[in-house]
Amino acid sequence: MKDIPENELEDARAALAPTLEATAAILPWLAKPRVLRFAAHHNARWIEAGKRLHTAWSDRHGAGAADIRSAIFSLYAIALETADADCLRLGEALASAADQLESSQPGPHLIAALTASSECLNEPEGLEHKLFAERARHFAQRLEVACQQTGPGKERSVVLDRIFVAEAGEHLSLMLDALARLPIDAYAVKTEALTLAEKAELLELYGLMHMGRQLAARMNGEISELDSDASRAGTTELLQQLAKAIAAVDT
Repeated sequence: MKDIPENELEDARAALAPTLEATAAILPWLAKPRVLRFAAHHNARWIEAGKRLHTAWSDRHGAGAADIRSAIFSLYAIALETADADCLRLGEALASAADQLESSQPGPHLIAALTASSECLNEPEGLEHKLFAERARHFAQRLEVACQQTGPGKERSVVLDRIFVAEAGEHLSLMLDALARLPIDAYAVKTEALTLAEKAELLELYGLMHMGRQLAARMNGEISELDSDASRAGTTELLQQLAKAIAAVDT
């Protein structure tokens, strides 16, 4: 390969000089460790408490229900120790939500707010996440508003009920199709039943929620057992009961 003329090398060095100087100036900043806002032991405990709440809330219809309040107040205790305004506001909002969970059936807004908050609290960086302050304020506000909207005397939305009935009809149809297959498609039945139960919970249709979860739990057995005539008959009867209950929502 032909050697590059010296004058061209000089021109290239001159052109690259500003870039090299800028890079050299930035390198010390890149190597500089990030200043932590919170004590390491506070953040470590916060991360563990956040994971605990996320796990408990995700299993709130099972064993996790008993641990939700304790997990929330573990976070609140850490917030008090940090004396950080955003931590304290979020801790207080979560504590209020815990009180609402015990005093009345949680409304859809509170369920949604707690679900979103628990997802955020499951972040691996915990208090040191670069958007922690903004997120803490956002979810604290959502929880505060949701707590105000939870309680008896809330009017139902006819429009939302009709949308639910239409969507529930689609889930029922898919479950019937799955039940008619040979062998039975237990996974499809379970998936549709749980989806229907989640939508019912958001509209505070707790009877339908429990029926959906009961149907989903029925699909946990062996396929050979679920495919028997007796099991199919029992599942069909549950679906018929569910269909009648859904139809009653929009009457």
